[in-house]
Amino acid sequence: MRLLGRPRTATATATAIDTRPDTAAPAIRLRGVAKTYGDSVAVHALHPTDLVVEQGEFVAVVGPSGSGKSTLLNLIGLLDRPSGGTYELAGTDVSALSESERTALRGRRIGFVFQSFHLLPHRTATENVALAQLYVTTDRKERPRRAAQALRRVGLGHRLDALPPTMSGGERQRVAIARALVNRPDLVLCDEPTGNLDSATSDRVMGLLEQLHAEGLTVVVITHDPAVAERSGRIITIRDGRLLCDRRPAA
Repeated sequence: MRLLGRPRTATATATAIDTRPDTAAPAIRLRGVAKTYGDSVAVHALHPTDLVVEQGEFVAVVGPSGSGKSTLLNLIGLLDRPSGGTYELAGTDVSALSESERTALRGRRIGFVFQSFHLLPHRTATENVALAQLYVTTDRKERPRRAAQALRRVGLGHRLDALPPTMSGGERQRVAIARALVNRPDLVLCDEPTGNLDSATSDRVMGLLEQLHAEGLTVVVITHDPAVAERSGRIITIRDGRLLCDRRPAA
């Protein structure tokens, strides 16, 4: 998991830019966004791409390993910079922002859910969720209360003091979702959120994501599982760094 910068930097710059979204603008707008690695021999991880995701959409991005799914997620999540093109996050052009400004914007507007949970094993569920608030200007005394509130939102009010090694895979993923929600983002990015779960637990996690979408959040899920993708409202197929298909699932 890539670190999102030093907490002090993010807190100090949180007021340097307007972190409030433009509710009339798309959640995501890519214009010719590309990512290339290497100099003498260029590797095109993502070819120039145009993409619009409206606020409140539930989008699944599907494709085989090496197709460019993770590259696209990293660019949308401000974890990496594109080699070309422009990206607007809810009306904010992020192209010229400094790293500290990107960290502040990411902390306010984007929540992340990863396949491997990325929880600290010796911290309780509440502490793991509270740590996400280091990147925003939440009052220190408020952090445990907001963390507990986020855990109750995902049905873990009875596991506030549990350590990750004592929790099931589904519970750990719900802690990760609570961590993604604690800063009240507008966009949640999920990288294979059901990849380490059995089918029954995967179904419960997807039900939770559907509930969050119904509450108004924009949700983007990276997945290789067609069953997961079909539960979204829009399926985008990527292969060899190119978006090949953009369709709505059958009703």
